[in-house]
Amino acid sequence: MTDQTPPDEDLIAAARAAAAQSYSPYSNFPVGAALRFADGGVVTGTNIENASYGLALCAETVAVALAMAQGRRGGLEAVAVTGPGDEPITPCGRCRQVLNELAQLGGTDPQVLCVGPDEVRRTTLSALLPDAFGPASLG
Repeated sequence: MTDQTPPDEDLIAAARAAAAQSYSPYSNFPVGAALRFADGGVVTGTNIENASYGLALCAETVAVALAMAQGRRGGLEAVAVTGPGDEPITPCGRCRQVLNELAQLGGTDPQVLCVGPDEVRRTTLSALLPDAFGPASLG
């Protein structure tokens, strides 16, 4: 028997820990995201709201920005997203596009774990954003 936690469980735990750091006083909807890369690295983000609502940042966008700031340009293997409520949540349309940019830089189609309190729905980014516009679309 081993003490090792499966990688997806670690990724989900990282997303939940990120959600605990949310700044969401207006919506009271804390979201956490965790990105796992091919080298085993994990980058997390949480949603950050603003009194000027349109300036809010989604958890996935924060995580991608942090990853890019660290020099990551590909290798995205999996994304876990969690929030409050009884059902798993998926990335919003904007976040799907932001995740797609990072994924296309490395030619990957990451698994997306949509995490709820008692259920994890698994899909792929391409299933959530078919026929995506990306770097290759610019010719």
